[in-house]
Amino acid sequence: MPNKEQDFIGQQVQDLNDDGVDRRGFLKCMAWAGTGLVWTMSGGIPVSRAFAKGYGKDAGKGADFSFVQISDSHIGFSKPANPDVTATLQTAVDKINAMPHKPDFIIHTGDLSQLSKPSEFDTLDQALKGSSAKQIYFVPGEHDMLTDNGEQYLQRYGKGTKGTGWYSFDHKGVHFVGLVNVANLKAGGMGSLGHEQLEWLEDDLKGRSASTPIVFFAHIPLWTIYPDWGWGTDDSEQALSYVKRFGSVTVLNGHIHQIMQKVEGKVSFHTAMSTAFPQPAPGTAPSAGPMKVPAEQLQRVLGITDVNYLVSGRSLAVVDSPLEGSDSAASGNGGGLGVAESPQA
Repeated sequence: MPNKEQDFIGQQVQDLNDDGVDRRGFLKCMAWAGTGLVWTMSGGIPVSRAFAKGYGKDAGKGADFSFVQISDSHIGFSKPANPDVTATLQTAVDKINAMPHKPDFIIHTGDLSQLSKPSEFDTLDQALKGSSAKQIYFVPGEHDMLTDNGEQYLQRYGKGTKGTGWYSFDHKGVHFVGLVNVANLKAGGMGSLGHEQLEWLEDDLKGRSASTPIVFFAHIPLWTIYPDWGWGTDDSEQALSYVKRFGSVTVLNGHIHQIMQKVEGKVSFHTAMSTAFPQPAPGTAPSAGPMKVPAEQLQRVLGITDVNYLVSGRSLAVVDSPLEGSDSAASGNGGGLGVAESPQA
């Protein structure tokens, strides 16, 4: 990775002024947090529910299947924003294991590690090994490609993939596509898929019925959220042009460490919170990076969301719900859990 890209990433993980949150206070606040998205599929339409205290025994009942999305574990990070990211990842795993219905698999949308160190990948593997969902699919984040252009990531998590780690698979009638948009970051940190991957993607989708539900997952958002911070993918428009004929398309991303969602035609976009630390809302700070908040506010910026995939229905209504309190929170403020309900006929 070029030095300018390493410098940019280094700026993103800057150590902001200490707010005095010690490890014990942080973990006490995080006792039931840990972040992720639980997607329950029923006929190709996604529905999300808060994966927290309200997750009852009937959640996901009747769905075709469910899977969990986690993101941005940043194992190896130890700044004041979260002095123990391994513990908060473990909290997420514990919540997954406590689900009344075992998910079919887990998708991790990148930044598994902080510095691409073997020890960091080892720690992540050890934590995820205890998950009830034994099948885990990965895509890399830019932090997973810092020191060796992603070679170690590919050796560990990319067996059987194409190029820098892209691939697809089918599960119970749904076509999943893992994309890599961090291998060739553009100026300012914008993601890029590149010509080779786009050609592969076009070919991968050819011949599939328009009624096939499609799920894209990648690290950096596939829609432009805030280009000044590199929160977008410069050639995502071409990738999305290949799915215009499909009736149900869901796009899952991480990277920005907060819930942001939008529906554009038949495409639903969702970003996940991090299991490690929050980031500021776009434009509310000099730059992106670990955001430290008072301990009593942490439950509002880290949390788990469960999402159910339901077959019936054609569109999504998206609501963000904070971990604390009952009032809905606006999308993009970094303080909520995404709730996407499929309207029923």
